[in-house]
Amino acid sequence: MAQPVHTATTEHVSHSETGGVFPPFDTQTFPSQLVALVIAFVLFYALLAKVALPKVGAVIDNRQKRIADDFAEADRLKTESEAAVVAYEKALADARSRAQAIAAKTRQEQAAQAEAARKSLEDKLHGQLAEAEKTIAATKRTAMTNVRAIAQDAAAAIVEQLLGKAPSEQALAEAVTDALKR
Repeated sequence: MAQPVHTATTEHVSHSETGGVFPPFDTQTFPSQLVALVIAFVLFYALLAKVALPKVGAVIDNRQKRIADDFAEADRLKTESEAAVVAYEKALADARSRAQAIAAKTRQEQAAQAEAARKSLEDKLHGQLAEAEKTIAATKRTAMTNVRAIAQDAAAAIVEQLLGKAPSEQALAEAVTDALKR
């Protein structure tokens, strides 16, 4: 069997037909290339101006608005925090002054209580001292009475031994009284 032979016909463009110049640099096609370039540029610019640039502009505007809002919120929060610090410092100063007032009042109350306790103790001690002085005076009077009797007995015994006779009670009492007065 014989195989059929296919012959392909191809058109070969030779460099001699185009003048041997790279087609974009061919001066004969410059005007049509420039028109196509202008049309493409205008279409690309219109597409960018109508679709892409508004979206980019909206994104930029949204970011600017968000940044401005964030700055405003930061300023508001800063103002609130400064007000809170001022309120805290005022509350702290008020608490300190109340604490000092309470401490002063407590000191005064304790001083008054201590003074009252001291006066009560002094009064009690004065009463005990007065009672003790009365007891001492009574004991002294009793002792002096006993001293007088002992002195009279001793004087009578001494005079009796020296003179051999007992002195009179009245003379003995007068002599002891004179001696005790000195």
